[in-house]
Amino acid sequence: MILTKIKNPSIEVFGILVEEPITTITNILITIICYYGYYSLNKINSNNKTINYTKWYLLLIGTANLIGGIVGHGFFYIFNHNEYYKIPGWYVSMFAVMLIERASILYSKENISNNTFKFFLNLNLIELILIMVLTVYPKPNFKFVEFHGLYGFLIIVFSFHLYNFIKTKNKASRMVLWAVFTLIIAMFVFNYPVVLNKWFNHIDFAHILMAASSVIILKSCRIMEENTISSNEFS
Repeated sequence: MILTKIKNPSIEVFGILVEEPITTITNILITIICYYGYYSLNKINSNNKTINYTKWYLLLIGTANLIGGIVGHGFFYIFNHNEYYKIPGWYVSMFAVMLIERASILYSKENISNNTFKFFLNLNLIELILIMVLTVYPKPNFKFVEFHGLYGFLIIVFSFHLYNFIKTKNKASRMVLWAVFTLIIAMFVFNYPVVLNKWFNHIDFAHILMAASSVIILKSCRIMEENTISSNEFS
């Protein structure tokens, strides 16, 4: 099955052509949820670095989906369907994933050795730069964006929070594990694909799961903040 042919039919809205309208809407849905998450966490004004990194992850992943929805789907014809115009959105999403990787490493700091902590913080930056180069050279390739997301969430975020949960039974880490599990399903749906209807294809389905994952991540941060407050009260 050729994935590029499984698209929503184009529509006209007040005389303006919109390609892949449902895909565009579901992209914007993720943006709205992530922006709300950023706003909600920003009001906390927390000193917790994990929460702050996650807050910026939500802002950037929301922005990446906004760019992806408008440039990569709804109005891609304005850009002559040139993949190079998708790169800014791809880069923003990759930087966002780097931030949530970093947040996960920081959250597990007390349960790992200092050498391990420093190693993964450095690796975090090296792998981002390497994958960013591979994404555009010799030509734009979204597969590397997917690989970065899979690596970031499954290898780094999942592994660190799983280890943290095993060691401490931390509820916030358990929530993050559920968020990653939801994203893994989204990646499966996107790549294999699971198409319910031409008006709700594999991309739309994956976007809904990504939106759900963002809600779970926001919930995990609220639990982290509650834990921080409780620790301060008894310290």
